Parts: sequence; C-alpha cells; structure tokens
Amino acid sequence: MAGSEPIRVVIADDHGLFAEALEAILTVDGRVEVVGRAADGGKAVELVERLEPDVVLMDISMPVVDGFEATREIRKRVPGSSVLIVTGSNSRHDVDRSREAGASGYVTKDRIAAELVEAILDVARKGK
Repeated sequence: MAGSEPIRVVIADDHGLFAEALEAILTVDGRVEVVGRAADGGKAVELVERLEPDVVLMDISMPVVDGFEATREIRKRVPGSSVLIVTGSNSRHDVDRSREAGASGYVTKDRIAAELVEAILDVARKGK
C-alpha cells in the first residue's frame, strides 16, 4: 500500500441501492476510493481486468456469474487485486467456498458499518 494513495475499490453487487449505499459509506473515508461498480459477476471480472483495483468487494449471489466463480477468475487474471466477500450469508459453507475461491476476507452485510473499512485496509495490506 502506498502511503497516502487511497485504496482503489470495485464494488460487485447486483442490488443497486446496496451498492450505492456502500459507495456512499466508503466515499466518506479518504483512505478508500471507489473506482467502479458491477451488477453481475461477469461484468465484475471485466471491470477488474480493466481497472486493476487494490480490492474488490464481491457479493456471492449475483446473476450471470456468481461471486465464487468471479472471485476465482479475478484471482487468476488479476492476481494483484484482493477480493473481500461482502454478503448477507453467514453460512460456514459460504465462508469455506469463498476461501477456496481465493477471497482474502469475508464480511457479512449486517456488519458493514462496524467492519468494512478496516477489512478493506487489512486485505489491501495483505495483498501487497
């Protein structure tokens, strides 16, 4: 992580209002810059390839390509980007599948306000 450079983030979530709210939360924090949003896993992979963000916030339940497969593809094609799963599921099975897909972290949507920025900073530090 470069000292004063903000962490570049792409949000991948098919719920538009949630993605907008997430972006609004992150925009307030000067350490994070949202550089793009995708509403499905296929578009997320394309966007990450083009923008090469530091961190991708990935929902697991999305149309076209789910978050697990999109995470696998991102980790394969853009190994410099870390993926942080942001989902409504707190299922142990989903946590394990996320880890197997190559995600660097997992945050449930009910914990966003308390944990998200710190989780982004943490995976960005680990990824570099």
